[in-house]
Amino acid sequence: MVTTKIVGWFTAVIFVIIVAAGSAGAQASRTWVSGVGDDANPCSRTAPCKTFAGAISKTAADGEIDVLDPGGFGAVTITKSITIDGSNGSIAGVLVSGTNGIVVSAGASDVVILRNLDINGIGTGLSGIQFNSGAMLYVENVTIYGFTQNGIAFMPSSSSGLSVERALVRENAGGNLLVKPGLSGTASVNVSDSRFESGKFGVRVEDGTEATISRSTGNGNANNGFLAVSTTTPAELNLESCVASNNAAYGVVASGGGATLRISNTTITNNGTGIGPVSGGSVVSFGNNRSAGNTVGGSPTSVLSQQ
Repeated sequence: MVTTKIVGWFTAVIFVIIVAAGSAGAQASRTWVSGVGDDANPCSRTAPCKTFAGAISKTAADGEIDVLDPGGFGAVTITKSITIDGSNGSIAGVLVSGTNGIVVSAGASDVVILRNLDINGIGTGLSGIQFNSGAMLYVENVTIYGFTQNGIAFMPSSSSGLSVERALVRENAGGNLLVKPGLSGTASVNVSDSRFESGKFGVRVEDGTEATISRSTGNGNANNGFLAVSTTTPAELNLESCVASNNAAYGVVASGGGATLRISNTTITNNGTGIGPVSGGSVVSFGNNRSAGNTVGGSPTSVLSQQ
């Protein structure tokens, strides 16, 4: 009798382990969401989920959530490597009120890719994308607007990278792209073919950041177009073939003794002040820029010869 009970108990334990393992293994490498989906579904191609939050728990690390058709797929917090791609929906929307659109709080080696999304704060949302941790964030062909804080707030707690390509970030009351590492964080940033418009500022990078921006625009902002700020550690911002125009304060500005802004092939027009080294900041020109039509022209701290 005792032996029978032991065998029964052992069988039950093995069954629980197998079921648990099966549940963990049930996560798919690719899941799907649809405007007419249901989060009770398995998020398969034929039985899609309704929201990104519903799909992410059913998607394996390094997997991908794809959009089948137009819809609003809600806010989501990302804690692992994943791709969210809205390619197949003519509108792959994240519409939020009073909160962040997408929060990234991933592991130190995790890579997150956000592609082909429309992120709308409808005038009350906090930040469109709030990055706290992770190895790398890629933002590709994404529109972000209508937030009370920032369009993209990249605020890593350790060493992290950000790549932004073909983004339209506009009308965010706190600023369009803010890069502000934490006390132990650093940021390596590359931005190309993007627009940062009609917010408090276009792009602002702070202590511990090395950023390069190419073929991009900071236009019509209430404060500055492109700004590097250093208060405790160096901040570096390089502009190549950019446009800073119609900004109420500065077109391009470096503030603080550790701030360096380098400009090449950049057009600076119709700003309050065109070029602004402030509080010991350095603005280095490659001698091939165009500055005109600004209320105050300003000038770089140094000009480098062409190589």
